[in-house]
Amino acid sequence: MSRPPTFTPPPGARAYRLSTARGEFAVVDASVAAGVEPKGVALLLPGFTGSKEDFNPLHVSLGARGYRTVAVDGRGQYETAGPEEDESPYSQGELARDVLALAEAVGAPVHLLGHSLGGQIARAAVLLDHTPFVSLTLMASGPAQISVSQQERVKLLRDALAVMSMAEVWEAVQEMEAPEETETGGALDEGLDDRDDLRRRWLGTKPAQLIATGRQLCDEPDRVAELAAVPLPFHVLSGSRDDTWPVPLLDDMAVRLKARRTVIARAEHSPNTDQPAATAQAVADFWDTTARSR
Repeated sequence: MSRPPTFTPPPGARAYRLSTARGEFAVVDASVAAGVEPKGVALLLPGFTGSKEDFNPLHVSLGARGYRTVAVDGRGQYETAGPEEDESPYSQGELARDVLALAEAVGAPVHLLGHSLGGQIARAAVLLDHTPFVSLTLMASGPAQISVSQQERVKLLRDALAVMSMAEVWEAVQEMEAPEETETGGALDEGLDDRDDLRRRWLGTKPAQLIATGRQLCDEPDRVAELAAVPLPFHVLSGSRDDTWPVPLLDDMAVRLKARRTVIARAEHSPNTDQPAATAQAVADFWDTTARSR
């Protein structure tokens, strides 16, 4: 969902395919900065239409704070393989099991952070088994289904993918979207503009993955009470404006979870790219607190 400033891994990071018990996943793996004492490892999950590159602006700052960060393309996202038409491997349960396998491969226990759709997949993974995780950060990811306006956009996308190729949908969106509409930070808007790398990411993503996860975004039930019973520290982080899950809804979710709450000023649905320095500081501050509490 984010527009990373570059798809090139930052200094100290490398892109490769990580082998897990559930197959290979494309990752960007960023090490702790030289001379800094390692504090932990974090697994970062991108959102709808997003990819591992969405976290490129955070890696260096988090490495300087002592955290190795591993950002991943989920099954069927960008450079991770997945079926073109079969939606069953993209059920939320299957994607959650992928996260558990990734945590094991990276080296559990890990801090888990999910952006938007990635947050709901992260939640599902924690509800399956919380033991591989030190903490859970939900970044611009709400308690249940997305807003009505974003549901309408996702439905348009799903309808288009039923009759058009990914390339045809890309071209159609370029023709329809007004320039100001591509800056709203919504679930469908983000990731669709004329940059070549964003087009490659779009074409690399499997249509079945978008159809299945788009349905999840529109149908997700409220599982906050269930999550609140899990013995992990939680962090709810968002921009000061969000049209996918309104900020007051995220405020309420944080209260229900007894979670740390961070609002990033001058950021919208993708604080990781809108205000990366402030976002990285907030994330690392939370991780530091969880380390001290153990």
